[in-house]
Amino acid sequence: MKPWRIPVDDAAVDDLRARLGRVRWPDEINDPVWGWGVDQSYLRHVVDAWARFDWRRKADELNEVPQFMADVEGQQLHFLHIVGASEGAVAARVPLLLLHGWPGSFVELLSVVPSLTAAAASRGLVLDLVIPSLPGFGYSSRPTAPGTSPEVAARLFHTLMSGLGYSRYAVQGGDIGAGIAMRMGLREPGAVVGVHLNFASFLFEDGADEAPDGPGARYDARRQAWSREEGGYLHVHATRPQTLGYALADSPVGMAAWMVEKFHAWTDRSATGGAVPVGLDEILTNLSVYWFSETITSSMRMYKESAADPLVLSPRRRIEVPVGFSAFPHELPIQPRERLDQVANLVRWTDMPRGGHFAAMEAPDLLGEDIAQFLAGLPAVRS
Repeated sequence: MKPWRIPVDDAAVDDLRARLGRVRWPDEINDPVWGWGVDQSYLRHVVDAWARFDWRRKADELNEVPQFMADVEGQQLHFLHIVGASEGAVAARVPLLLLHGWPGSFVELLSVVPSLTAAAASRGLVLDLVIPSLPGFGYSSRPTAPGTSPEVAARLFHTLMSGLGYSRYAVQGGDIGAGIAMRMGLREPGAVVGVHLNFASFLFEDGADEAPDGPGARYDARRQAWSREEGGYLHVHATRPQTLGYALADSPVGMAAWMVEKFHAWTDRSATGGAVPVGLDEILTNLSVYWFSETITSSMRMYKESAADPLVLSPRRRIEVPVGFSAFPHELPIQPRERLDQVANLVRWTDMPRGGHFAAMEAPDLLGEDIAQFLAGLPAVRS
């Protein structure tokens, strides 16, 4: 394990700007809700801003946060390590592993750090935050062969936390990170003191006694309807990510379109007049991490790995460590509370007033407060 800084290659920056300056734009058929795909006027706005984006300045800003590279089972794992400073009386120091998803990165989780640490401090908690890049994402190494599934990632991150000296720690995750967090709670009950989630997707077994019109059935219907309208990306990622990867790795505009669509479709735009409620600077930083690390293709492969090794939970195979959940109203379809309660030791469920899939960026105040309240209520933390 060694300190690490985000590198900036001037030739790569010049190459990106050149590519952004010679786009062959397609013609367009669309509607106000992007029903045919990404709105071209919005994408042109993103592309123009990206061409002017000062990546060196942004990388210097990100490098102010302590970053490291660790060799774990032959893979290089990039992570941020923010050790909390304690002032005055401290009830407990809590190591917390924060896990992102797709098309996010470690960048999205930086948005929740100020509100999270402040909310924890108000309860006498000092947090040691570990924020890694998932395998194949950002600056973690790209697996060179099949097999690095969310289950393997769970093992790697437990090894990372142990290597940092944390024998007991909490985990928080959304999207793919939520699946990894749930797996860590399932496989490492002696180390994981609690799991906080803002997304939940798993295969539910032993549902024969469910009512045909109950919450589980309604979720299944919503999921199927969502999959028909929004799930094209998911099917491609889970079946032929390599084919799509050739296009997205070569075209920054293609990559931006593929990812920006999700920031539009999966966020809570109810209070912004339809505008994406995530700052353009955050979006461009996230795009730049994927582009300069050349990990758009490897990140999509995680879906194929997950499809080959899905998370299956049931009342007989449940997560026994305490679990907390932040339910944001504009999140993708999530398993209902009634099912999660059967497969996990659900001690906290919070229905949020606003926010969507990118909760750390959309509603960092709400997410940070809910995580802190969950941590403060854990028996292992109180003791």
